[in-house]
Amino acid sequence: MNTQLKIATFNLFNYLEPPNAYYEFEKIYTGQQWAKKQRWVVDYLTDHAPDVIGFQEVFSIDSLKELVSEQGYNYFAVVDTPEVIDDFIYKRPVVAIASKYPIVEIAAVEHDSELASTLGLNSEFTFSRKVLRATVTLPHIGNTDCYVVHFKSKRPMINVDEHNKELAPEQNIIEILKANVAGGWGSTIQRGSEATLLMIQMITRREATQQPMLLMGDFNNELADGVLSHLLTSTLRFAPAFDAKTYLAKYCLNDSWDLFVKSQLSNDEVISDEAITNDVQSDCDSSNSQVKNINITKAAPLRPATHYYGASSSVLDYILLSCEFDASYDDSFFEVSGYNTYDRHLINPEYDRDDLSTDHGVVLITLKLRS
Repeated sequence: MNTQLKIATFNLFNYLEPPNAYYEFEKIYTGQQWAKKQRWVVDYLTDHAPDVIGFQEVFSIDSLKELVSEQGYNYFAVVDTPEVIDDFIYKRPVVAIASKYPIVEIAAVEHDSELASTLGLNSEFTFSRKVLRATVTLPHIGNTDCYVVHFKSKRPMINVDEHNKELAPEQNIIEILKANVAGGWGSTIQRGSEATLLMIQMITRREATQQPMLLMGDFNNELADGVLSHLLTSTLRFAPAFDAKTYLAKYCLNDSWDLFVKSQLSNDEVISDEAITNDVQSDCDSSNSQVKNINITKAAPLRPATHYYGASSSVLDYILLSCEFDASYDDSFFEVSGYNTYDRHLINPEYDRDDLSTDHGVVLITLKLRS
């Protein structure tokens, strides 16, 4: 009897089998490098054994399908293919999903073009990367709509020649500044619009099927930022209070981290440091931590970052869940009992092991069947 499920979101970072190149003609893995990258992915799957995985930055679809199949993932799906230029240079990677449980339906999410127009978007608007919806038959809960996303990055949409010799140095800097300000805002508009139009389609799908929802991926943004915060809308203005309370929870998403913390803090008993270390884990230092054999009052843990840029860090990778996974919801099936961020390759890397891994942490949640 399967009383536990593990869900992961995994940015593979330029997953492309040689002799093909990613983005530029000289960016090609050697055979040895590719084998090492493959082995790193296999090691993660072996050690953590997620049941369902949403992947981002997939170029080599067939290679990934074969790799996960060998690890026991008999179900695999994509809804797009990368763009290839000059026969071997790849750009625009896609998302994918692998599952140990049956995938019974797949689709690329199509946005509401009329709504997009109402929002001021032009008729050419598309998701920067196609959103994958896979309906997976999970134990106890049945058909569940799993969405995998890779929202638009913060990279400015407007490119300029950074070494324009026809301009004076100051004028060159001014042009770069303007491109960064305008192009950065363009990317923000795209990312926020993608999240909004996707959420509308998820609500529409939920109304039609009543199936549980799960959204995972690289959001390229902090979720609390106003650009994406509407993904967690839980209150309504100008709506009848009783009706909102009765129906709203069914159509809203919850951050799995928040559900994990809530489930931990709802238990008021005194616990040990070791229990906290085991529940919420950043894989860098948990094995080296000094576990004290003393009892302490449970406190809210700190959320590990999933991406580092220079001296700054942020959480860009998320798993959002519908109310069927919220222990505070009366009719829920599961609760979030564990939250793991695999990040030792980011903050305590070993070259021989991690130099061809990924620039993101891998987020994995454990769902426990409610008794």
